[in-house]
Amino acid sequence: MTAIVEGTAAPDFSLPTDDGGTFRLTDHRGSPVVVYFYPKDDTSGCTREAVDFTQLGGDFKAAGAVVVGISPDSVASHKKFRAKHELGVVLAADEGKEALERYGVWAEKSMYGRKYMGVERTTVLIDASGAVARVWAKVKVPGHAEEVLAAVKALAKA
Repeated sequence: MTAIVEGTAAPDFSLPTDDGGTFRLTDHRGSPVVVYFYPKDDTSGCTREAVDFTQLGGDFKAAGAVVVGISPDSVASHKKFRAKHELGVVLAADEGKEALERYGVWAEKSMYGRKYMGVERTTVLIDASGAVARVWAKVKVPGHAEEVLAAVKALAKA
């Protein structure tokens, strides 16, 4: 497992979503895509991140970008999470961890000296051609969605 690299082709994925559909990266060629990988539905940091992306949803849409959140939680968990917090972003379930591993975000973590496998909070901006334009690793949530939006807008001007 290696971390995703800016300037390389974004690994394709196809995952079930909370709305009963399927999110396929290739279906969004021609538009920038913001993929944010997060550890767990309905936890404090993950909720804040999803709410922040939701609040800026109109701005992302105006900039032509699609935003999708991916975690190893189930579709059913995503549905509850979306409803509870009135989220406006697409949530994709990666229970098999295929996309998480392909993007290098399924990693060994440590808490209170205990090691375990989990999602390293990471955001990837993919340009309209399908290349990785920017990677934010080990994301700190406050101000992150705004920073990603600024990068999307800069990409549109490039």
